[in-house]
Amino acid sequence: MDRILMWLQNYSGLAPETLHRIIISFMLVFFLWLCRFGFIRLVWSRTENVHVRYRWQKSSIYFAVAIGAFLVGRIWFRGMESVATFLGLATAGIAIALQGLVRDVAGWAFVLWRKPFSVGDRIQVGTHFGDVIDIRVFKFSLMEIGNWVDADQSTGRVIHLPNTMILNEVVANYSTGFEYIWNEIPVLVTFESDWAKAKGILGDIAEKHGASLSEAAEKRLKEASKRYMIFFNKLTPIVYTSVKDSGILLTIRYLIEPRKRRGSTQGIWEDILKEFAVCDDIDFAYPTQRFYNNATEGKTGVRK
Repeated sequence: MDRILMWLQNYSGLAPETLHRIIISFMLVFFLWLCRFGFIRLVWSRTENVHVRYRWQKSSIYFAVAIGAFLVGRIWFRGMESVATFLGLATAGIAIALQGLVRDVAGWAFVLWRKPFSVGDRIQVGTHFGDVIDIRVFKFSLMEIGNWVDADQSTGRVIHLPNTMILNEVVANYSTGFEYIWNEIPVLVTFESDWAKAKGILGDIAEKHGASLSEAAEKRLKEASKRYMIFFNKLTPIVYTSVKDSGILLTIRYLIEPRKRRGSTQGIWEDILKEFAVCDDIDFAYPTQRFYNNATEGKTGVRK
């Protein structure tokens, strides 16, 4: 061992004390890496849950880096009054030289502390939508949804965003808190249709697809109200009526889980098409042009 140290000293030209510190630092880093590797293997053998594995993998590397930085700092900066002095000087230098990266680290710390989102959540940050698949010190990654794909479906792209966006942009979370979103399906029928009958049909269809979710949403709402100022007077499906240029607009409004919006919309539209197909007094409206003669077509009291 002494011969190896002498050879390294002669080859590198470093002072014995410096060389000793390098070797000890390397051994510490290797030991921490080995401990983390063994711990991860243990977790992998105990569970196949993807979220649990990811959480322990990230937590272990943060812990190992923190312990390693502290121990290596003690080795290299024994001459200083305390490690706190070293950390203060290092932090000040990094803050000046790498302002952008410091903001990214601040954003990462904010995510860990306040938890505006977690891995697996569906979020919107600025103009970017997606499911969170990774959170790192400088960036977080999303499996993109939307863009050229309709109804919040995945595009297949992974986008990497700097953590500073969390501090500078509006962050919307589809999954945390209430965990449901309101979905609306507009159905336009002609003025000549029996709109009251159509509204009843739509109400039955909405109840069929959304009633069970309303019960689950009510439980989630009670839990969410303990943390956020969230309250709704009505959670059951409802159909609203309004008048548009081309006909009478009947809008179905109901609760749905964010990732099931497209499938739910498809199921409701298929039921609507089937029900309206057997009704002779209900027609879908669309932009058309017609000539109207009030003298023959208008109501009796207003014909001129």
